Parts: sequence; structure tokens; C-alpha cells
Amino acid sequence: MVDAGAQWQAGVLEGLLREVGRQASHGVGPDVQRVLEWLHRQTGLHVALVTDEAGTVESSTAGFPREVLGTLAPLLVRMSGGQLAAAVTQSGALHVRCEALGPHEPRPVLVVAAPSKPTPDAIALISHTGSILTLLRRAGRSDRIWRDYQHGTHQLRFAVLSALLSGEPLLARRMTTGAIPPLLDADRLRLYLLQCPPADRGKIVRTYQDPSGYHGSGLMVQCPVFKSHLICLLTDHEESDSPGQQLRGHAGTLHHLVRDNPRYTMGVSGSHPLHAAAEAYSQAAHALAAAPTAPGRVASYHGRTPLEGVLPRQAAREWARTLLRPLDTATKTSTDVTRLTMNMPRSAVAKLLGLSRNTVTAHLKRTEASLGLNLTDIRCRAVLHLALALNSSHPAPEPDYDQPLSTLDDLLRTERAAAWATATLRPLQARHRRTLQAWIAANTDAQQAARALGISRNTIRTHLRTSESVLGLDLLTAGTGIHDVVHALHIANTRTS
Repeated sequence: MVDAGAQWQAGVLEGLLREVGRQASHGVGPDVQRVLEWLHRQTGLHVALVTDEAGTVESSTAGFPREVLGTLAPLLVRMSGGQLAAAVTQSGALHVRCEALGPHEPRPVLVVAAPSKPTPDAIALISHTGSILTLLRRAGRSDRIWRDYQHGTHQLRFAVLSALLSGEPLLARRMTTGAIPPLLDADRLRLYLLQCPPADRGKIVRTYQDPSGYHGSGLMVQCPVFKSHLICLLTDHEESDSPGQQLRGHAGTLHHLVRDNPRYTMGVSGSHPLHAAAEAYSQAAHALAAAPTAPGRVASYHGRTPLEGVLPRQAAREWARTLLRPLDTATKTSTDVTRLTMNMPRSAVAKLLGLSRNTVTAHLKRTEASLGLNLTDIRCRAVLHLALALNSSHPAPEPDYDQPLSTLDDLLRTERAAAWATATLRPLQARHRRTLQAWIAANTDAQQAARALGISRNTIRTHLRTSESVLGLDLLTAGTGIHDVVHALHIANTRTS
């Protein structure tokens, strides 16, 4: 026959294990208060957990007589320091039982106070509770260490991404001395921009993270601005340029994730050297705009010739050099901020560089003053974007000022520029082209464009989304494709006027 006391104890311990299971499943650290209250309900005893020799109470039941801790101070010092594991004493009319928890000093002490000595069953339950609290606190410390590690690796990956987007792979290497990611030893990379539910991003990053905090030869970073974007930098060899060829590494993983999740889409850039990661990001953003209607919801950026590639080379470089010369005396930070804002919103640049939006605006104001451009005007930004692209791809020698310099209109008046504009705008229906024209004329203000055309703002956005898809250019998210549209429409309108 089973002893009634043993049955009671088994039932009580089962309740304690249920509480442990509940806390473990939540993964938010130990709830000491709930455990102490549970012990009080089972035994009627008042309990406190003292965490150091100074008598600091982490948690206690509502009726615990804290005044006893003053008389217990010398005992608590010895127990916290590891000299005693357990002790029983009297404090006035109260019977006090103390148990030190865990192997490391300073050891927390479980203090139980009662008018009389607890029963043997209650004493056993106090010991069991102490053991459970030790395990829960140890698990809580492990969770904190894990969370701190995940936060640290995220910050490091983000710093590497920021350096690469600023065109500084050597800075990225210096940031990671002793644990350099394999990506930084590669010659070229591709950028994969995965769009998925925001809650999925962290799971994907953790699932494919290796012990060093990277992702094999790649890097996955949650975009700080667009909460549904996961930025994945992978070495070039992981995706072949040949259709149908086997994908390797995380390139294959990302393609499979999109295939298996109907809400996922992905844009893939072309191959770029490490210092051109910003251009890779821009291409991936363009491709992502076309991905929802692409086969398998994955779109790759297919080598559309950029405008700077069709302009008269020497004349275009000299024009760009002349326009940008005032930046030679600007601070490197102002120049870097300006370059980045050509490919992403100001808020994204602020988060990427760890600056306030006001600081980003101040740097842009200095650039505006130097260049004599109003960078709140989309047409001025398109001009600067083109000059920066020309200067970064093929830095020009100082122009010969004895010869007349070409203006931008001169450069855009060539037959090759006209052919480029025609090819860029060809996929558009007439109504979508009219919408784009009005939107650009309104400095990308959808409400103002809607008034000009006599249609709703929602219709404007629908037309813009459709235009994004057919052009394969990002117009509304990061807006990296707006500059091409500005130039293409300007060229086309000039030729027809």
C-alpha cells in the first residue's frame, strides 16, 4: 500500500515540475516570485530569496518578516561566501531555515521563516524547491548569455554590412580581426534581398548561423529599415550564371525558402567586387520589385546597361568631375552620407551609420551648399547620382578647361542615350507612363500627382507598383530606380518637344 505522505509529496512535486515546465517553455528567465508563492501555498511557510551577503531580497512571499534578515546578517555572509550549505536558527519567536543555492559565490540563500519547525515533508519540499530554483536561475543565465551572444553577433554582422555598403572592405576586415568572415576573403559577391514576414527573419538568421556568428561563406543581416527585408551577402561562386546549374550553399537554401513559402519573394543582384556592395544592394532592390510576378517569385538583375555606360565616355567623365570637384574639400563622412542617400532613404542611412536623421540632413545640407544643388528635388538627386556613378566607375582626369565642357543636356542628346531611354520606358503602358511623368513632376508626391491627373492617390500607387514590376526598377521601397526614370523621361520629352 502506498504511504499517504508519499502520495502527497509525489502530487506536490508534480505540480512543481509543471511550474518549471511552464517557465522553461516561455524562455523569459526564471519567475522566482511564482515559485516562492507556490511553495507558500503548499506549506504555509513564508520564504525569501536573498541574493548576496548584503541581504538583498530578490523576491519573497507577501508575509515574509524581513526584519529577521538583520539578525541573520553574519550567517548570510558565511552562506553566501560558500562556508555553509544550510543552517537552522532561531530569530526571536521565529524558526528560520536557510539553504544556499548553486555552486558559485556569491551564492543566493533561500530563507524560510515560520512560528514553528516545519514538518519533514515541508523540509523536503523546501530542498526540492531550492534545487529547482538553482536550475531555473542557471537556465536563465544561459538564456541571457545566448541572447547577449546573438545580439553581439548581429551587431558585428551589421557593422560588416555597413562597411561594405560604404565601399570599405578593409574597414570591415579591421572590425573582425581574429574572426574574419570568409566573405571578406572572396573576390566578388552577390546580394540576395529576401522579403518575408518580419518575424521569420530572426529565425532564418539563427537557423543558418555557424558557431562563429556568420553564415558559412555568407552574411545574413536583418534590414534595420525595411522590417520585411533580410539582406544576404553571399560569395559569387554560390550561384551560377548558367540557367539550370546546381545552386550551392546558402544560395540554394534561400531559393528553397522562397519555393516553400508563398509569402516570400527575393531579388538577386549581379556579381560585384566587395567594394561595390552598395551597387549590388541597388540591383537586388530593383530585382525584388519585379519578383512578385517572376517565375518562382525570384528575380535576378539582368544586366541592363546603365545610363553612364552609354554616354560619351571622356566628355561624361569630365562633366562629372567638374560637378563633383567641390566635394574634394568636404569631410569624408559628408561624402559617404551623400553617396548612400543616392541608393537608400535618409532614415536607412541614419540607421546604417548609427547617426540621427538630423545629422544625416546636416551632412546633406553641406553637400547642397558645396554643389549648389537642392537635394530635396528628385531631379537634382538624379543628376548627382549620375555624376557619382560616372566618377566612381571611371574616375576622370582633370578636364581641359581650354576646351568647352559638355553640359548634361549635351550628353543626354546623343543617339545612344535616346536608345537607352526608349529601351527603359518601352515596357510601360501609356497610362502608367503618364502617371510616372506626373509623379516626377510633383517631386514624387503621390497626392499632388493625383490632383494633377484627376485620379485617386491609391490609383497613383497602383500604377507605380505596376510600373515597378514591368520596368524591374524599385520606385517605392528604397527608391533606387527613380533616377533612371527621371533621366529616361527627360531624354524622351526633350526629343519630342
